[in-house]
Amino acid sequence: MKLELGEKQLAWATKTLEQTAKKLEQVSRGSAHKIPYTTVNGVHDDKSGKRDSWWTNGFWGGMMWQLYTLTGDPFYRTVAEENEKKLDTNLMDYDKMDHDNGFKWLPTAVANYRKTGNRQSRNRGLLAAGQLAGRYNCAGHFIRAWNDWDDNGRDHRGWAIIDCMMNLPLLYWASEETGDPRFRQIAVHHADTAQRCFVRGDGSVRHIVEFDPDTGEMVRDYGGQGYEEGSSWTRGQTWGLYGFTLSFLHTGDRAYLETAERIANYFIANIPESGLIPVDFRQPEDVTWEDSTAAAIAACGLIELAKLHEGRQQKLYLDAALKLLRALADQRLNWDENEDNLLTKCTGAYHDKEHEFSIIYGDYYFLEALMKLTGQELFIW
Repeated sequence: MKLELGEKQLAWATKTLEQTAKKLEQVSRGSAHKIPYTTVNGVHDDKSGKRDSWWTNGFWGGMMWQLYTLTGDPFYRTVAEENEKKLDTNLMDYDKMDHDNGFKWLPTAVANYRKTGNRQSRNRGLLAAGQLAGRYNCAGHFIRAWNDWDDNGRDHRGWAIIDCMMNLPLLYWASEETGDPRFRQIAVHHADTAQRCFVRGDGSVRHIVEFDPDTGEMVRDYGGQGYEEGSSWTRGQTWGLYGFTLSFLHTGDRAYLETAERIANYFIANIPESGLIPVDFRQPEDVTWEDSTAAAIAACGLIELAKLHEGRQQKLYLDAALKLLRALADQRLNWDENEDNLLTKCTGAYHDKEHEFSIIYGDYYFLEALMKLTGQELFIW
């Protein structure tokens, strides 16, 4: 469906995108040879080298491909291609590969192949998809998250997480690209399991579910990066919202669309009047920590949902997305061109020592949302 943006809404989105692109033009030149995650004293850090396997390392390349699509400036393509090549050391290190291959290689290698037809990039994308498919547990019909045991001695062999819904498009792409249905079958099986085991009746979402790796039976769930078991980690809500929408777009299975709508309706019902999103919808009342990344990701998912509807339903999702984006632009955007980040007050996890700092994927999804609204996006997922 066509987005029915009002004249003022489109004007706002266009102007905000222009301001964002203007700032990123300067920022990208200073960070051209980095793979940023956050900022230190206003300057991007760099995950190149020893931290090349960090799960967010594809988002900088994704921003560059979006800006290349927007402007046609070959500089952005050059930066994106450098980011992609730096991830080769991760791609060839089995112990550092995990469930986040989609986050790393869809915005880099697959985006490159889609834009330019680069066969080396296609090869990288297919290698990443093959490794992701290899994490599939046949008994439980889920894609395993992390490797081996964590620092606390917990066995991860049966762990799956809601985040992986956003990695499934790598498998859908690989299936379409090669004609091999196995990639798609694995993605569908995982989505079905997530639909059954991660999404509660009210539309809230669990972060981590543990299965018996041998029998596939569900053992328990964990609070993960949220406040506690049974709570509602907001970024997890957005991975589910956007992820099930994407699975519907790739498969046409209306059960995925209905699941995405249930999560979206729950999310919308819990948006504070301010439009600023907490780390967990069920965190204690005296805790004020926010996660701006959740707002930006939710906006992207809501815009895609809006495209699938007409009339009042489209308006519901579109108005919610615009409320989130306006709140970010007005209250949580760092427009200072001498500092590298866009969003402020992003949080990785509720129980982390640090809260409310800049995170690169928040910036990426804010840019993606604006490009969706103006009809200029490179569809990466």
